[in-house]
Order: sequence, then structure tokens, then C-alpha cells
Amino acid sequence: MGRNHARVLHALDGVELVAVADPVADPGSAPAGVPLVRSVAELADAGIDYAVVACPTALHEEVALDLAERGIHALIEKPLAPSVRSAETIARAFDSRGLVAGVGHIERFNPALRELRARLDLGELGDVHQVVTRRQGPFPARIADVGVVYDLATHDIDLTAWLTGSRFESVSAQTIARSGRPHEDMVSFIGRLSSGAMTSHLVNWLSPLKERVTIVTGERGCFVADTLTADLWFHANGSQPTEWEGIRQFRGVFEGDVTRYAVVKREPLLVEHETFRDAVLGKEADIVTPEQATDTVAVAEAVLAAATNRTVIDLDPRRTPAPVR
Repeated sequence: MGRNHARVLHALDGVELVAVADPVADPGSAPAGVPLVRSVAELADAGIDYAVVACPTALHEEVALDLAERGIHALIEKPLAPSVRSAETIARAFDSRGLVAGVGHIERFNPALRELRARLDLGELGDVHQVVTRRQGPFPARIADVGVVYDLATHDIDLTAWLTGSRFESVSAQTIARSGRPHEDMVSFIGRLSSGAMTSHLVNWLSPLKERVTIVTGERGCFVADTLTADLWFHANGSQPTEWEGIRQFRGVFEGDVTRYAVVKREPLLVEHETFRDAVLGKEADIVTPEQATDTVAVAEAVLAAATNRTVIDLDPRRTPAPVR
């Protein structure tokens, strides 16, 4: 992922990519003309204003705290940290020094989901009843330090809270491990949001079918977002009367019109970097804050605990959730 960040930063207006730090990378892995250094200290010596942390999750706290102590703003890849304690430590370090920190929950910058969020904010769906996500595909060999909950399900946890402006109150889950690694590679979990809506999430690394789908169902129909293609559809509740007696007795909803929206499809990673650049420059920018990302880590911890203990886990009511709107 670091290579993708470097690619975007190398061409980003208003930003100069002055160095890439990696203790083990081949020098040729950096963009042409950009030096490769081996440590945060060498990176800081280049006189940088901000850095992107795209290393294994287990190292996020160490690298982020080093940057904070040097007075360097940071965009940290998701998940923010491997535990709530670690995430809170990172958040405090940047906040106490007045530094800008953002977290790379890139789905917030997917054009289909941004369009969906805008339409939900306008009340086009009415009350939200349910959010369903499916995120599955082949195993990514680059991931070694976490399982599918921290690497992939954190996308769905964050986007669900962000889309609905709500927080997870409880979760239950099942996981399995079939790839021979110590971490889970499939999870199915359901949740209840503070708004009263329910959620359902299927996430795995065990499918040859790559799928990234978000379905939000409400009183007026449902939105379906495909974040692989950045397409968005609306399936409206039907209002046409039917002469079929058996169906007429059903008191639910009926199939209505289907609309596919024309969405401007900009690269999510580019939009994420433009937003963080603006935040560093002191402009108003809707970045994902460490406090919001800590809430996501708390839900991920609860999902794993629910699967291990085979029970419903209530999220700590003493935690004050960060605003997601």
C-alpha cells in the first residue's frame, strides 16, 4: 500500500514527495528520483511537514509516536492500531502537540459511498433499517500480522458508522481460519446501532469471487453501492397496485423503479490525500480522525471477543464515541 501512497503523493498538487522510508525495501521501489531511506530519523532529516504511515499494524504506534515527538503530522493507514489502548495512545500524542493526524479509512472517499452518504443526509431513504456489507476475495499474501477482522472488516465498521451517523452498540460474530495462518480469514458478524438499525457483514479471504458491496435499506427502498466499480443504484419501494390476490395479502413492500446514478469516479486514494493535504494546510477538511478510528478498533476488538466467547458483546457505554458526521 505504501507504493500506492508514494505514487499519488509524487503527482499531488501542492505536495513534494521528498523521501520514502523502508528498512527492507529495494531502492528501485521508490518513485524515480525519490531517495529511499531506512528510518523515521532519516525521513525527518529531509525536513518533511507530514508523513504517511503504511507499515504493518503492529508497528503503527512505534512509528506514529516517533513522528509526533518530532512534530510531524501523519496520515496513518487503517486500522489505526492493533488495540484500543494503542489507538488512544496515538490519538493523545498528536492531539497534545497540536498536530494533524488522519487515518486511512479509504472507503469514505469512494465516490459511490460519498454519493450514498449525501443522499442519506438529504433524507432520500427515510429512516435507515439495515446496513449490509459483503467484502470477500482471494487471500492477500502481503498481509501477515493481522486477520481479516482488522485488515478488512474495519472498512465496513467505519463506513457503516460514517454512513448512518451512528455507533455500534453490540455485536455477535463467528470466525474461522482455513488458510493455515494463526489469524482468522473469515468472519460473519451482526450488530445493532445506536439509531436502532441493524447491520450484517460478511468478510473473508477465502473466495475466488472478489466482491465489495454495501446495501442500505430504509423506509423508502434501498441503496446498493458497488465500491469496486464505484456504481450506485436505488431500488424504490413500489406503489403500483396488484391484482394478484396472494401477493396483495403481504403487508411488506413491493418492487419499484430502479435508478442507476451517474457518479463522477475519482480515485479514492487521491481524494483522501487531497483532503489530508488541505487539513495540514489549515483548511477545513473532512479527514478521518484518530478518535473516530479508535471507535472502529473498539468494535473490531468486540467482534473478535464475540467470536471467541460465542456471545453478544456490548460496546462499552462509558466510551464517548467520536462524532462521525
